[in-house]
Amino acid sequence: MFERHYSVWPEKVPKFLYLPQTSVYHNLAVSALRYPQRVAIHYYDSPITYAELDRQVTAMAGYLQHLGVQAGDRVLLYMQNSPQFIIGFYAILRANAVVVPVNPMNRTAELEYLIGDTGAVAALCAQELFECIEPHVGRTALKHAVVTAYSEYLSQPTGLPLPEAVAAPLQPLTGIGLHTWAQALAAGHQPGPVTAGPEDLCVIPYSSGTTGNPKGCMHTHRSVMATAVYTPVWNSEQASQVQLICLPMYHVTGMQSCLNSCIYVGGTAVLMTRWDRRVALELIQRYQVTSWRNISTMVVDLLSAPELDRYDLGSLQGIGGGGAAMPAAIAAKLEQTSGLKYHEGYGLSETMAATHINPPQAPKAQCLGIPITGVDSRVIDPDTGRELGPKETGEIVMNGAQVFRGYWNRPDATAEAFIELEGKRFFRSGDLGYYDEEGYFFLVDRVKRMINASGLKVWPAEVESMMYAMPAVHEVCIISSPDERRGETVKAVVVRKPGFEQTTAEDVMQWCQGQMAAYKCPKLVEFVDAIPKSPTGKLMWRLLQEQERERANTRGAA
Repeated sequence: MFERHYSVWPEKVPKFLYLPQTSVYHNLAVSALRYPQRVAIHYYDSPITYAELDRQVTAMAGYLQHLGVQAGDRVLLYMQNSPQFIIGFYAILRANAVVVPVNPMNRTAELEYLIGDTGAVAALCAQELFECIEPHVGRTALKHAVVTAYSEYLSQPTGLPLPEAVAAPLQPLTGIGLHTWAQALAAGHQPGPVTAGPEDLCVIPYSSGTTGNPKGCMHTHRSVMATAVYTPVWNSEQASQVQLICLPMYHVTGMQSCLNSCIYVGGTAVLMTRWDRRVALELIQRYQVTSWRNISTMVVDLLSAPELDRYDLGSLQGIGGGGAAMPAAIAAKLEQTSGLKYHEGYGLSETMAATHINPPQAPKAQCLGIPITGVDSRVIDPDTGRELGPKETGEIVMNGAQVFRGYWNRPDATAEAFIELEGKRFFRSGDLGYYDEEGYFFLVDRVKRMINASGLKVWPAEVESMMYAMPAVHEVCIISSPDERRGETVKAVVVRKPGFEQTTAEDVMQWCQGQMAAYKCPKLVEFVDAIPKSPTGKLMWRLLQEQERERANTRGAA
């Protein structure tokens, strides 16, 4: 067991915890019993109490079972941050089914893959995304879609500027297998008993790999429960917590560090559908927000707001996040503005959010933190598996209750993802790093080929596989390019087919925007006569990547 970090362990935080042996849904049921009239959600000034939240979750679960959803069935949850996302998440679990959270930037072709891979039988979908899922309803395993408009949950007037999708009124809906959200809640169907237990599947978030197609991470109620419990315990959060939720809840950080941890303690979620710095400032002040999990680009944006000095941020007790390192200058400005140090953490879809977090009393800058409650983390030689010592760079591996069971329908990928050390099963993160003498972990590079754009993971092979469908593309290699705002952005190195010499970078980018999620689309396009290849014919992406970094360094030096 790695124990070097115990010298900086937070006071009153246990090193091990017994986890509840229940469905994750029970966390909501308990909070609703304890705090029925406490506001669970503030949504653009419209409140929902815990009692009402649990009532609607139960009604939606009953409707899903009425549609034929059975224990263990997969149900897509395809929407932006909203009360409906929270209701849908817990309703799927209350129905003993499995949540498949879908990035709302995914489009029709990406949904086709997810439906085919999971065999999802139903979907809970937002109105503005319906056109992407509608072609699949009744033509695949997906037999039903329950559709909602976010505006259905604007019960009170607000002076806050609303995102277009939130302000949009509900549109009529007709068709076989299509159901309105209001219809589902009003039907009055009662679900059967909760039968899901700790070892049953709970959530399947998708994490891409270098093979091109995303892989589903199989998380049980136990692994989801782990970070839902560990995170608030680590941060000493209680029912008095008021959490600003602006991270997307389809992603494990927003799902666990924000949503599920807040529900577990019975706190209040102040919910944003889309990031808007002025709205965030107003919400922090108006609802006396105590906790804010984010990515560094949000902090950069908020601190650059001209009206920053007009707002009182004194209620904040904790600010932190992950996904990309916090620049030292921004961390210093944050501390000067709020009096708070930024606490970085580290986790993956395969670990259902954090395995490492900086200790609240002694955070280090641009550091992943230390292994949290119940986590055993090491650094190994990625080629030999030999364990390495302090300040030796290798692959970060971890063992803990939050580590996933394996990849959905991918036994080979699952076998490759784990290594045994001292009789325990450790997940191989694919990230290169080291730990210092005190047991703090630091990230150096990535073993896996991945681009981190504002905390969103872009897997080059997946983008390449889609771009090969463009008639003008003969060969393409996706690499990252440094970006001052996003950290990294996507660049496509393209060889055009004969006859398509007039195809422009703008043509390529526009085509991509119609085929894939916006964050995956190349923001830069370079045309070349040939892409370098290895003797075995593989594209030498590392060479192109190194050349791009050298050019960036040269520009920076100039």
